[in-house]
Amino acid sequence: MAFFLAQFLTGLANAAALFLVASGLSLIFGVTRIVNFAHGSFYMLGAFIGVTLMEILPGHVGFWGAILLTGLAVGLIGAVVEMVVLRPIYRAPELFQLVATFGVILVIQDLALMIWGAEDRMGPRAPGLRGVWRIFGEPVPKYDIVLIAITPFILFALWYLITRTRLGVLVRAATQDREMVGALGVNQAWLFTSVFALGSALAGLGGALQLPKGGADLLMDFNIIGAVFVVVVIGGMGSLPGAFIAAVLISVLNVFGVTYLPQSTLVLMYVVMAIVLIVRPYGLLGREEVAGEHGQVGAPETPIRPYGPLGMALVAALIAALAIMPVFAEQFVMTLIVDMIIFALFAASLHFILGSGGLVSFGHAAFFGGGAYAAALLVYHTDTPMELAFLFAPLAAGLLALAIGWFCIRLTGVYFAMLTLAFSQLVWSVAFQWRDVTRGDDGLVNIWPAEWLNAPAPFYYFTLVLGVGGIVFLRHVIHSPFGYALRAGRDSPRQAEATGIDVKRVQYAAFALAGVMAGLAGGLFVFSKGSVFPTTLEIGESFDALIVVFLGGVKTLAGGVVGAGFMTVVEDWLTRLEYWRLLLGLVIIAVVILMPEGIVGSLRTLWNRVRHTDEEEVR
Repeated sequence: MAFFLAQFLTGLANAAALFLVASGLSLIFGVTRIVNFAHGSFYMLGAFIGVTLMEILPGHVGFWGAILLTGLAVGLIGAVVEMVVLRPIYRAPELFQLVATFGVILVIQDLALMIWGAEDRMGPRAPGLRGVWRIFGEPVPKYDIVLIAITPFILFALWYLITRTRLGVLVRAATQDREMVGALGVNQAWLFTSVFALGSALAGLGGALQLPKGGADLLMDFNIIGAVFVVVVIGGMGSLPGAFIAAVLISVLNVFGVTYLPQSTLVLMYVVMAIVLIVRPYGLLGREEVAGEHGQVGAPETPIRPYGPLGMALVAALIAALAIMPVFAEQFVMTLIVDMIIFALFAASLHFILGSGGLVSFGHAAFFGGGAYAAALLVYHTDTPMELAFLFAPLAAGLLALAIGWFCIRLTGVYFAMLTLAFSQLVWSVAFQWRDVTRGDDGLVNIWPAEWLNAPAPFYYFTLVLGVGGIVFLRHVIHSPFGYALRAGRDSPRQAEATGIDVKRVQYAAFALAGVMAGLAGGLFVFSKGSVFPTTLEIGESFDALIVVFLGGVKTLAGGVVGAGFMTVVEDWLTRLEYWRLLLGLVIIAVVILMPEGIVGSLRTLWNRVRHTDEEEVR
């Protein structure tokens, strides 16, 4: 019994920093509706700034003073990020800010590397709190007991701030109806900045508080952000008590999971999140989302029409240029174009459900990697001919999409996105841990094309035909009655239902079709590389596709393709430089701010303005 109590107390201590970070993210999302993936970066900054201040400031006062100063410093940095990066794009499509926060992640990563170096920093012990206390004979670190005691006070302070102060009243009002808050004369810009600074400060405090338990390193941001989002979603987006309950639940379960079922620790919190969302679609203490449609806020978009003669001529010219590329291009260029086509097809499959269906998926890599693994497993274990294995890739991905979509389609918004992420992590864990079948992180290798394709030029044309064909097919589906029904369900679900459209069934079919096309891209990928590893199923792969879709333009048909081409070329060039993450992050932020409709959308708007100006001059 004493051992169980000690484990439980360890979980409660771990929950302290996790709750601080999660509460900050919950506040930010509740008011600004920003899905802030840079929140983990503020946690990392808190750790590095905290350890630096603790080395300078001595004694008890210095240690706790350094924690408070760290919170203030990170809060100030958060305010600057909000004003410089996010404020200019609040009127852009909702979730477009996700791309900007990803750029912030890259910038902060390299800035931290430049300032503090690549070495991990050990956190100092809390003065006066070294050693352990014995509870029923079991040793419990003194600092853990202090963290457990501090956490309720933090929760009470946040509760008092939200419920008993003017700022709290404005925050709660903005969470319910931020348009009405603006109509009442409240300066929304400064309200958003204040809330973002407070949320960032809480993340910084969390990073500093955990220093005696963990230290500081450059991977902290990615290591914490998944758990933070899981906590916020389980508790209910925008609910501080929910975040507290979820932080305790996840932290305690992780401690017991490490002890009794270590294989589960990679996905345990995602399993819990999936169960909670299936039972309670809006989290433990959350409420149904009433914010704008993800990716579709703002003025109604112009109805999408097929390309006219000029557009078709440009597309034909591009395909012709790609077709003659092997005649004069080097093998490296052909390989780069193959990668670009595969990534464009993958991004187009995500853009199909995001742009036309309003379904934001954080786990689309499950179908890309699932298709790749399906083909590779047949070749590796049964020597199946490449042609049959390749055909199995989109089929297996489609079946996987049908299974995952059955649970996810009933949800909306961020809850839908996070449930797709949970299932994606489950698929990744299977590939990573089922070594007897998938070989784990060693991957499946020597998965090469058939003899008639095992040369650069034949495989290039094979990829060109199937990749471009898949993208064109998706465009035709968008212009079909099915595509119009899908967009109707996105723009006005109630009216669509009233006209006889089964919105959820249409979305379910679209989700499955997107999985099939992502699996087709995965099949091309595995035979182009000759191998597949669990990294093709990771969260980062899904976010890469999301980023290129938003960069290209979510409200355009060509957005995913153009974004994929843009990112492939830019990454290939920048990754040769030392601080390439910093430069890539600045490029992403610049594109987001200067082209809030995406590359294609902004160019289209510019072209329309020029054309209208010319018409007026003629008149």
